[in-house]
Amino acid sequence: MREHANTCESLGAQVTLVRRPRELAQVEALVLPGGESSMIDKLSRAFDLQKPIQAAIAAGLPVYGTCAGLILLADRICDGIEGQQTFGGLDVTVRRNAFGSQIDSFESDLHAPDLGEEPVRAVFIRAPIVAEVGPAARSLATLPGGEVVAVEQGNLLGTSFHPELIGETRFHARLMDKARARRG
Repeated sequence: MREHANTCESLGAQVTLVRRPRELAQVEALVLPGGESSMIDKLSRAFDLQKPIQAAIAAGLPVYGTCAGLILLADRICDGIEGQQTFGGLDVTVRRNAFGSQIDSFESDLHAPDLGEEPVRAVFIRAPIVAEVGPAARSLATLPGGEVVAVEQGNLLGTSFHPELIGETRFHARLMDKARARRG
């Protein structure tokens, strides 16, 4: 989470860590970090954040999910654990840990034409993959083999990878652009 906060601050944002609904009500955009998606889901319900986050997404709050955060934004998980829920909003199906375990982590350059000509350098750690992009969402970046690893839908962004770990700021900047546009 610290890396996301540092990235957003480097782009001029004032960062508030959200742990409770009252903190969520104060933000103009939200980053859902990596981690264990099933545990984040359980904690969001335990701390009464699930419904407020879902309502904020439906109301247009710009949200960016990386890795586990992408899973939490997905409308569908094809291999979630029993009872696992998502916040939803992103018309995609994701597959958890699609590239293997922690030892199978890797880096790759991605084709992401909406973010400029320069390839996006991406770090994949126990990463999900977007198994299906529904009609409401669209692909933003793919691996060299064509696998979709970044998506966008309205106020929502999701990546399978961690740009915050290597100084890639274009996705966070896109989130901030969405927040500025929403503010008017």
